[in-house]
Amino acid sequence: MPFNINHIHIKSVDPKKTADWWVEAFNFTIESDVIRDVGDRFITCTSENNIIVRISEPVPGQEFNQGDAGLKFGLEHFGLDSSDLDTDIVRLEKLGATLLESPRNASAKVRVAFMEVPEKVRIELIEVKS
Repeated sequence: MPFNINHIHIKSVDPKKTADWWVEAFNFTIESDVIRDVGDRFITCTSENNIIVRISEPVPGQEFNQGDAGLKFGLEHFGLDSSDLDTDIVRLEKLGATLLESPRNASAKVRVAFMEVPEKVRIELIEVKS
C-alpha cells in the first residue's frame, strides 16, 4: 500500500469561521460539519484537487499553545498553486491574510510568496510561469 498523504488538520478556536475563510479564499468545499462524541466541532473540507483539510476545535479540557506562522522546525508551511501571485496576494489580504515574505523568484519560471492566514497558519503561494 502506498503512503499517500491523507489530510491536513488545522486546529482553530472557531472552526466554522476558519473553514468559511478557506472556502472563500481557495474554493474549498465543506463536506461535513459535526460535533464529535468527544465534544469538539469537526469540519472536513476538500480542496479543488481533492486534498482533505480538517478543521477542528480543541476537545473540551484540551489546552493549546498559540499558533505561530514564523519560520520553525517541524511543519513549517504548506503550498498552494496560484495562477496570478500578485492578484492572489491582494485578494487574500482583503480576506485578512498577512504577507510575510514578498514575492520572489525561486527559479526562472517559479515565483513564490509566503502569507499568514487564519489561526496563524503559514502558506506558500506558488506561481509557475509557462
